[in-house]
Amino acid sequence: MAHVLVAGAGPVGMVAASCLADAGIRVTILEQSPDLPDDLRASTFHPPTLDMLERFGVVPAMIEQGLVCPQWQVRDRERGAIATFDLGVLKGDTNHPYRLQCEQWRLTRMLRDRLAAVPHVTMQYDARVADVTQDSDGVTVLLENGEAVRGDFLVGADGARSAVRKGIGAQFEGQTIPEVFLTLSTTFAFHDAIGALANIAYISDPVEWFVLLRTASLWRLLLPTDASEPEEVMLSEARIQARMQGVLPTGTPYELRHRTAYRVHERVADRYVVGRVALAGDAAHVNNPLGGMGMNGGLHDAFNLADKLIAVIQGADAALLARYERQRRKVALEVVQQQALRNRQIMNQRDASVREAYFDELRATVDDPARHRAFLLRGSLIQSLRDLENVA
Repeated sequence: MAHVLVAGAGPVGMVAASCLADAGIRVTILEQSPDLPDDLRASTFHPPTLDMLERFGVVPAMIEQGLVCPQWQVRDRERGAIATFDLGVLKGDTNHPYRLQCEQWRLTRMLRDRLAAVPHVTMQYDARVADVTQDSDGVTVLLENGEAVRGDFLVGADGARSAVRKGIGAQFEGQTIPEVFLTLSTTFAFHDAIGALANIAYISDPVEWFVLLRTASLWRLLLPTDASEPEEVMLSEARIQARMQGVLPTGTPYELRHRTAYRVHERVADRYVVGRVALAGDAAHVNNPLGGMGMNGGLHDAFNLADKLIAVIQGADAALLARYERQRRKVALEVVQQQALRNRQIMNQRDASVREAYFDELRATVDDPARHRAFLLRGSLIQSLRDLENVA
């Protein structure tokens, strides 16, 4: 039985492992943490991603535990809603014409539970990759604890600081965004306090833009922050409460459940595939979180790569993996990264005339059914999946 190693048990690694296991392939998942992480990272699942996940039977549980969001908004901080986009117009293009707000750790646990009964799948925790070597017969992963693990192929889904990417000598080209992103989670009901607020709202402002995302139990607030501000100040209770009162004055302190600050990068690996090793997700590309492009793009990597890897194991030409690189790297460069950069540029726009022109364009898009649908096909990544078929 062929044996594939998967480095990283985040959503990308667990999806790749699930696809491979379902095809009867032996899988060993190497996770650097002592258990599956449960931190509040990505939470937005786009329509085609939900369509893909249907094969695992987990989507009903995700919907039950998450929040279905048929609409999302662009708002002006002072004037309110500028344009409300309705994903219902995609009902002929997807089984799930909405975004689902569901924390990524819920998916990874569902997939782990599903794989627990599969005898040819092994979960190995505290397994941090130190180095990777390969030969004509297989791949050897050296762990930091000194153990060597051998397999026929390796999927590197070990995140933005990927040791697998470094092990195959791939460069991670791009830039670091100047500001730090501060993410806060609160029990405060913004939907009751702000009129006509959609569950997903991008609030543009020439001084300080921000994002509001609602999950089943919390609201998440993303605030751009000057990178020169010391982290102990940035994350202090007094500073956070002052900033949240600036977003919406309540006169009483906000109840916080989670706070984190992180640097954001826009980078794409120069190679996704080297021999028997392939990168996917954040190991291959990272971008800012505006629009939920990163995790969804990574999951699309995982499905694409796993399907091609299964075909190669079953006898197809190994050159098929090179097509995975051509397809998914093109999407990362031309769709995921460019859309995320454009989202940030618009949110951060300070020129009044440019902002107004953009708002006029958004209103006109919503008012025109054909433009509205085309816009949402691109923003939900459905169009990028269709365009892949033209990449030889």
